[in-house]
Amino acid sequence: MTPNRNEKSSPTSSRALRDWVNEVAALTRPDAVVWCDGSEAEKKRFTAQAVDAGILIELNQKKRPGCYLHRSDPNDVARTEQLTFVCTPNKIDAGPTNNWSDPTETYAKLHGMLDGSMRGRTMYVVPYVMGPLGSPLSKVGVELTDSLYVVLNMRIMTRMGQAALDQLGDSADFNRGIHCTLDLNPDRRLICHIPQDNMIISVGSGYGGNALLSKKCFALRIASVLGRDEGWLAEHMLILGLQSPEGETTYIAAAFPSACGKTNLAMLTPPAEFQGWKVTTVGDDIAWMRVGPDGRLWAVNPENGYFGVAPGTSAKSNLNAMKMVEHDTIFTNVAMTPDGDVWWEGMDVPPPDGLLDWQGRRWKKESGEKAAHPNSRFTTPMRNNSAWSPQADDPRGVPISAVIFGGRRASTVPLVLESIDWTHGVFMGATMGSETTAAAAGAVGVLRRDPMAMLPFCGYNMGDYFAHWLKMRGAIKNPPRIFMVNWFRKGADGNFIWPGYGENMRVLKWMLDRIHGRAKGRATPVGIVPDETELDLNGLDLPQSATREALAVNPAEWKAELESAAEFFEKIGPTMPKELKDRRKAILKSLNGEAPTQRVAAGR
Repeated sequence: MTPNRNEKSSPTSSRALRDWVNEVAALTRPDAVVWCDGSEAEKKRFTAQAVDAGILIELNQKKRPGCYLHRSDPNDVARTEQLTFVCTPNKIDAGPTNNWSDPTETYAKLHGMLDGSMRGRTMYVVPYVMGPLGSPLSKVGVELTDSLYVVLNMRIMTRMGQAALDQLGDSADFNRGIHCTLDLNPDRRLICHIPQDNMIISVGSGYGGNALLSKKCFALRIASVLGRDEGWLAEHMLILGLQSPEGETTYIAAAFPSACGKTNLAMLTPPAEFQGWKVTTVGDDIAWMRVGPDGRLWAVNPENGYFGVAPGTSAKSNLNAMKMVEHDTIFTNVAMTPDGDVWWEGMDVPPPDGLLDWQGRRWKKESGEKAAHPNSRFTTPMRNNSAWSPQADDPRGVPISAVIFGGRRASTVPLVLESIDWTHGVFMGATMGSETTAAAAGAVGVLRRDPMAMLPFCGYNMGDYFAHWLKMRGAIKNPPRIFMVNWFRKGADGNFIWPGYGENMRVLKWMLDRIHGRAKGRATPVGIVPDETELDLNGLDLPQSATREALAVNPAEWKAELESAAEFFEKIGPTMPKELKDRRKAILKSLNGEAPTQRVAAGR
C-alpha cells in the first residue's frame, strides 16, 4: 500500500510541514500516514487498537477508570544518555558534558537506518504545542512516529492535534521530530539532536524520554539552544504557586536532580499547622522563562501532563499524585494485581498474592527482584491533579519570585541558603549536585555534580550555558531571589535531621518572608541562612539542637566543597565563565577570614 500524500488530505496550511511529512514518508515507506487531530473519538479509536494489538492492557475499569498498563521491552526501560547525541558543526558547541557527533555523518547514518523502516506500519503525524495555546511563549512541534503508545502518551503530555496545526498556520517554524522504534535493538538505538536544524531523530527505542520527543529532547535540549539564541531560559524546573491565607500568591521555580523530591514539592500538601495555606502546581518538571515587560522573569510550563516515577510515590510522599492516577492514566512497567489494579514498591501497601511483575511474570516476594521496574512510570493529565493551578493555561505565564536549587547532601549544605546576589545564585546552581544512594549503581555517597539539574539536558556547551545565565541578569530588572535547599542532611546518628515532605512548607514560608521583607536572615560566608527563630516550627517535634545542626555552616566542609567545585570547573574547560571562578575564590577567602562576610542586602 502506498501512503496517501495528496496535499488535500493534509489538515495543515503549512507547505513546509506537508513537504517534510511527504519526504519522511518517502524515506520510511509506511503502509499508511495518519494525521492526529487530538479528538476524544480519536483517543477511543487508538486506545481500542492498542488494546487489540497488546500494546496496552486494560486495567480494572471500576477501580481505575480510563487506566491502562504498558509493558516495554526489557532492554528499553529508561533514557539512554550514552546513546544521546548533540550534533553541532563544531564539537566545542556541544561541550564536554554532551556526547557529540558530526551532523553530516549522523544524518547519513540515520538515513540508512530509517530507509524503509516503517514498512508494514503506520506513520502517525503528531502536531503539538508546548505551552499554553496561543501564548507568545509557546512553540509548535511535530513528531512523526510509528508507535501508537507514543501517540497516546503525547496526547496526554502535550496540547496535541488540530489546535497545534491552527497555531502553526502556514508557518515553517516548528520543531521536527522523527521517531522510529525499528526492532528495539540497543545496538541500533540513537537519540540525536541537531539544534541548528531544530531537528530531533530517535531510533531503536519506544520508551519515555527517548520516544516522547516533546519532553527532554525538545523542551530542554533543543529549547535550551533556542533560549540562548532568543534570550530566554529553558530549565529543568518545577513551578509552584504558594498562596497565603490572605490570598497572596507567590510563584517559585525549582531545580532538583532525580531522587530529590521534585514532584513531591510541586504537589506539596502543607502540614496541619499551616491552616489556610495552599500549594498549587503549575508544572512538575520543565519551565520556560522569559523576561516580561515589568522586568520580572515569567514562566510557563510547556507540558500538559505528568510523566512521573511510580516507585516511592505513596499517600505519605505525594497524596495528590496518588489521587490523580486513579483515572485516565497510562502506567508503564508497574506490577499488576490479580484484580487488574497496579502496585509498586514504596506505595506503602503490602503486595497482594498473585502479583504479576513488570514483565508479566508471576512475582514471588522471596525472589529478591522488584515487582515494578525502579523506573516505572505513570502518564497522567495535568488536570487530574487536585492541586493543579489554572494559571498553567495562562498565555502570559506566571511571575517568578524565587528560584530554588537543591540536591541530596548528607553534610555541608544547610537546610536552606539564600544567595547574596545573582552571580552568587548562578554559582550555587552551577555547583549543585547529589550524593549517590543505594538505589544507584556504584559506590554510595559519591558526589555527582548536576548543574541546575541540567547536566543530561543542556543542548549546548555547559560553560556557555552558565554565561547565558549570567547575561540574563542584565535583562531582568526585577530578578527573583535564588535559594539552595537540602532536605537530606544527616546527623551524627546517620538519620535525616529534617522530616521533609509536607514539612518543607516551613522552609518555603521563610523564603516568602525573605521575599516580602519579613525576615532578616543571618549572613554567613557562603550565603544567608534563617535565624533559628525565623523558621515556623509550630507543631513540629524537632529539638532546637537539630534545627541548629540543619542550618549549620561548617567552614572545613565548605572549603572541601569549593575545592571540589574547582575540579568541576576545570572539566568544563575554557568556556567556564571567569565570574564564577572569581566568585569561588571570593567565598574561599571569606571562609579563611581574609575578607569580610558579604552584607545580607548586597547586590539586590
